[in-house]
Amino acid sequence: MNIPNFLTILRVALTPLGAYALFKNGGADHTWMIIAWCIFFIIGLTDFLDGKIARAKNQITEFGKLLDPIADKVSIGTAMISLSILHRLPWWVTIVILAREIGVTILRFAVLKDGVIPASKGGKLKALMQGFGVGWFILPLPHWLFLPRDLFMGIAIALTWTTGYEYFKAVLKK
Repeated sequence: MNIPNFLTILRVALTPLGAYALFKNGGADHTWMIIAWCIFFIIGLTDFLDGKIARAKNQITEFGKLLDPIADKVSIGTAMISLSILHRLPWWVTIVILAREIGVTILRFAVLKDGVIPASKGGKLKALMQGFGVGWFILPLPHWLFLPRDLFMGIAIALTWTTGYEYFKAVLKK
C-alpha cells in the first residue's frame, strides 16, 4: 500500500457519500447539491493527485494501473446514474458514456494476462472532461448556464467515444 493507491481507494470509499449528498432532501436542496459537488470535486482531486504522486515518487503499481480507471468509472458512473434518477441528466447521456466505460473495462480484463492497459493521455483528458461535465449537472445552476453545461458534456461524450475507439483499435492491432 502506497499513498497513490490509498488515494484511489479513498476515491471509491467517498463515492457513496457523494451519492448520499445528491439524494439528500429529495435531491432538490441547493445546499446538499453544493456539498455533493464538493465531495465529487475531492474525488476528482484525488484522481489527479494519485497519478501525480505515483509518477513523481516512482510508485506506479500494477494494482494502481488497474484500480485507478475502475475507481474513475465507479465515481463517474455513480454520479451520472444518481443525476439521471433525479432527472437532472438525461438517461441517454448516462447510457452512452457508461456503455463505453463498461466496454473498455471488459477489454482491460480480457487482455489482463498480457498486462494492464494503463490510461492513455486521451483517457485522462476524457476523465477530466467527464468530471467537469458531471460537476456542472451536480451544481444548482441558473438557466443561462445550461447551454455551456450541455456543450461541456457534449465534448465529454465525444472524447469518451473517441478514446474508447482508440483502446479497442490498439488491442485489436496486437
